[in-house]
Amino acid sequence: MNFLTPLLENPVFAWVFLPLLIFVARILDVALGTLRIIFVSKGKKYIAPLLGFFEVSIWLLAISQIMQNINNPVCFIAYAGGFAMGNYTGVLIEEKLALGTVVIRIFLPGNDEEIKKRLYEAGFGVTSIDAHGMSGNVSLIYTIIKRKDLPKAITIIESFKADAFYSIEDLKSVKQGIFPKDTKHMKRKIYSKSGK
Repeated sequence: MNFLTPLLENPVFAWVFLPLLIFVARILDVALGTLRIIFVSKGKKYIAPLLGFFEVSIWLLAISQIMQNINNPVCFIAYAGGFAMGNYTGVLIEEKLALGTVVIRIFLPGNDEEIKKRLYEAGFGVTSIDAHGMSGNVSLIYTIIKRKDLPKAITIIESFKADAFYSIEDLKSVKQGIFPKDTKHMKRKIYSKSGK
């Protein structure tokens, strides 16, 4: 350990490398925490504890360095900055993963046959109900889709009616349903069969 003493006592380490280490560790632990909460809310009982283990391990590393360098204000700034950046990073990762399913509710005055047809053609299941709103009769259309297909569904809705009123809500679980076929997965299956 003695050969590390000059490095650890070096002002460059204390004022640059240590805060950078704390900043990166904090980004990792908060991003993992954000993902852990998302996995808990989606009922992923095996992934969430594993993420929690790594999250707390990294947090302990960061907080121990803060406590050992309590007089270094740059470490505090790095800790707070890493926390903020970790939240942002966690949300970005979650958006890229696009896990789970959502329900879209579309409220349309008048005839809803065209939008139902477009959603059906895209592979989405659709249920519609006749309803009554403040300005008269409306069609209430429900479709439950995978989150990764959300941009496609919104494009269909807004191309049909640019000012359509719709709401989107996360679902914890879904049993059965009609979803677009996973073309990437199907191509892999076809390729593996033809490769035999």
